[in-house]
Amino acid sequence: MQESKKKPNPIDTHVGSRVRLRRTMLGMSQEKLGEALGITFQQVQKYEKGSNRIGASRLQNISDVLNVSVSYFFEDAPGSSAGSGAGLQESGSDYVVDFLSTSEGLQLNRAFVKIADPKVRKRVIDLVRTLADGSDDGSKT
Repeated sequence: MQESKKKPNPIDTHVGSRVRLRRTMLGMSQEKLGEALGITFQQVQKYEKGSNRIGASRLQNISDVLNVSVSYFFEDAPGSSAGSGAGLQESGSDYVVDFLSTSEGLQLNRAFVKIADPKVRKRVIDLVRTLADGSDDGSKT
């Protein structure tokens, strides 16, 4: 007899994790996303876990509410050939998800997104790179 609990499809799990990532980046609760979509927060939870598959029209609604393109949800999806082209080659989207799952990563991202001036953003990136490069050998004084 077949087991009644089916494991979610890896693509559904990936798309759900990208929904969660974007929602948390925006500081939006599952309740608020559910309200905007006309569904319960429990349904949002199921989408984010990948236990419920997101239909095409619902995914379009989610992309509108979260202000990203539909393709965002498929970046670095399992089985995709070229990846997202986002430039992060560390370990694909897992690297980003892991980073943004930390309190520091989320705070840094939220603060960075609020910087309107592209020149200031570039200076912040340069500063972080310099600090990261210096931490390799600078801690042994």
